[in-house]
This record gives sequence, structure tokens and C-alpha cells, in this order.
Amino acid sequence: MGFKKFRTWIVIRVILITFNLLLLVILLQNDQQWVTALITGVIALMQVAALIHYSERTNRKLTQFLESVRHSDFSTSFYDKDLGKSFEGLNRSFNEVIKEFRKNRAEKEEHYNYLLTVVQHVSIGIIAFRKDGKVDIFNNAIKRLLQVTNLKHINDLASIKASLPENLLKMKAGDKQLIKLVVENELLQLSVYATEFRMRGEEFLLVSLQNISAELEEKEIESWQKLIRVLTHEIMNSITPISSLASTVREMLLTENEDDVALRDLDSDDVENIQLALTTIQSRSQGLLNFVETYRNLTRIPRPNFRYFAVKELFERTHMLLRPKMEKYGIECIPRVFPEELMITADPDLVEQVFINMLLNAIDAVKEKPQPQIKVTASPNNNGRVSIDFSDNGYGIKPDILDKIFMPFFTSKKDGSGIGLSLSRQIMHLHKGSVTVKSIPGEGTVFTLTF
Repeated sequence: MGFKKFRTWIVIRVILITFNLLLLVILLQNDQQWVTALITGVIALMQVAALIHYSERTNRKLTQFLESVRHSDFSTSFYDKDLGKSFEGLNRSFNEVIKEFRKNRAEKEEHYNYLLTVVQHVSIGIIAFRKDGKVDIFNNAIKRLLQVTNLKHINDLASIKASLPENLLKMKAGDKQLIKLVVENELLQLSVYATEFRMRGEEFLLVSLQNISAELEEKEIESWQKLIRVLTHEIMNSITPISSLASTVREMLLTENEDDVALRDLDSDDVENIQLALTTIQSRSQGLLNFVETYRNLTRIPRPNFRYFAVKELFERTHMLLRPKMEKYGIECIPRVFPEELMITADPDLVEQVFINMLLNAIDAVKEKPQPQIKVTASPNNNGRVSIDFSDNGYGIKPDILDKIFMPFFTSKKDGSGIGLSLSRQIMHLHKGSVTVKSIPGEGTVFTLTF
């Protein structure tokens, strides 16, 4: 039996204690044997203490084991001689558990080293720091990007830009920022994205920083090229007929040779033609002036005057404003707000202009359809922001012009100015929002405003 040897020792110790106690009783009856009785009592007490110590060995082992786990000290081994198979099994179980703990810790260390290697390898700068600003980890990309060798606290970044630590500490999960820095006389435009996580009972903020200067410059050049092409096209459309007509009028009015310039004799037909040409020149010149004025207005959008108001109120105002035009073409407009008391923080006047632009585009898209329909739906999206969809069942937008519709002065309509969508995008940008479009040719288009 497993506990045979252990029980045998317990029985022997109990018998010895009993014998000593009997001997002590006998000696205490004889006054002359008090010294021997004292020694016998001490021996009995020592035997009781030894028995208790011996019988509590299992508890001590268990305590030692739990203390090892508590302090992550897995270097301890458990071994006993001559205590039987049960104690050998107990020691073996303890040692196996300790071995598993060692294995798990080694695996965690390997996993940590693996993740650390990945973090250090990526080209995007990464900083993980606590809410108090103490930096837990930063990678080599941050060292190269910000030219820092040691980063213990987020406030150490104040040497690069005074407001940088405050900007990073104020970020919340899902926040995005564009931060401009000058490092080693080089302008960096950093796209900063933040996410939060909890570890060891503490909250951490993980921030990624990516230098997108080259991409922004490329997009800026591309935007300027597109804008210049549009401006050139519009200006040439006006300048060419003006130049041609001016030359025609000159030929009709003047006779020119090398030595002299004389006024021609004009008949009634010539006068009428000259009048028509001058009228056309005046008209085209005025159109060019209007174009320039429109461009100036496009760059002078007022700063938003933010208010907290109900989306439903905005729906009702724009719908009432454009109802006559919708009734003219027999267009069914279906406004829906979920929930009905949905609120947004924005400039109601500027956003109303965006609504009008969206609805006018939708009206133009569906007015020739057999059963024209426009749906306007507002609701919170998965990110906790408010999305407003303007969907129509029109003919859709061709894929080859879908990426050009937000360009200033670009239009596919005969009587369009080409500034409505560009103006709407700028207004949404001032509200830290966005306007996106999805379209299926022949089925319809959906413009989405996100606040």
C-alpha cells in the first residue's frame, strides 16, 4: 500500500510518545525522580513536535509548490526518500506541473520574442504607452522616423514638437490625425492612428505613425493637374470664340495695309454682323467672369457654426424646398430617420446646402426614369457615427468618370456647373466627415454622408 511506510512511522512515533507519557506519569509519582521526569517530559514534547512536523510534510510541500507558482519560480524540484509510492506520486505530480509551467513560460517568451521581432521589422512606426505616458515599447521605425534612440516617456517627444505628446495622449481608440513635423530639416506629414487595449490590468494606447509625405505630394500634384486641365478647358472654350470673333470684327471694320489703316464702309448687313459678334464676345466674356467668380466662391467657404440639432428637421426643410421640382417630374421621395430623434453636431446652413446638392443630383438622375424614386436614410453606423444615404434608381454613373465627379468644374450634365459635389466634399471635410459614392450603371447611385 502507498501509505504503508508512512503509517508505520506514524504508529511507531505514537507508540514512543505513549510510552514516554506513561513513563512520565510513573516518574511523577516518585518525588525523587523529578529530574528524570523532567527529561522524559521534554523528550515526549520533542517527539510530539517531530510527529507534527513529519505529518505536515504534505502541507509544506503544497505550500512550497503554490509559492513557486505565485512567484513564477519554476526551478524547484520535489523529492523524498523512503516515504512510499504515494509520496513519490505526489512529488512526481508536482514536478510535472512545474515542468508544464516552465514549458508554458518558455512558449510565452518565444511568442513575445516573435511578436517583438515582427513589431521591430515593420516599416510603420509603432509606440505603445500607458495612460500616464510611460512608453512600454517602440520599434526601429520610430527611431528612424523621429530620429530618437531612447524613448521612456511620451513627453520625451516634446523635443521634436512641443504639442506632439499632448496630441498623442489625447487620442482615443479609432482616432486618426495628420501631424506635420520637421525632423532633421525635413518636413514629415505623419498619418497617426490609435487603438486601445488592456493588459495586466492597465490600459495601453497603441499608436502607429506613417510618413505619407510622398503619397500626399503625389496626390496633390495629380489634383493640380486635373484642376489645371479643367480650368484650361473652360477658359479655352471661352477665349477661342472671343479671339476668333474679335479677329472677324477687325476684318469687317478695318482695311489694313503696310502703310495705313482705314475704316471700311459698312452696309446694314455688316453692322448687323458686327453687332452680333460683339454681343457674342460680351456674352462669352461675361461667362468667363462668372466662371472665375464661381471658382473664387468655391475657395471661400465660411467656417462652420456648429449646433446640435435633429436630422429630421433638416430633412423636412430640404424636402419642402425641392418638393415642387420633384412633383413636376413625378418623383417619389422617401425620407427615413432611425431613430426619429437622431441628432448631429454640424452647421445646419452648410449641411442644408449639401443636402440640396445631393437631392438635385438625384433628381437629375431619375427624372427620365419611368418610376423615379429617391430614398434618403439617416442612421448611426457601426462606428457610432451618423451616416446619411441618398439613393436613387437612376441610370447610374459610368465607371470611367466615377473618380472625377468630385473634381471642381467637372460635370457630365449639359447645364451643370461642376461645383456642387466639390463644394459638398469641402463642407463635409470642414465637419471632419466624408462623402462617398457607389454606383451601378443601369441600377442607381448611392451617395453617403458620414458625420
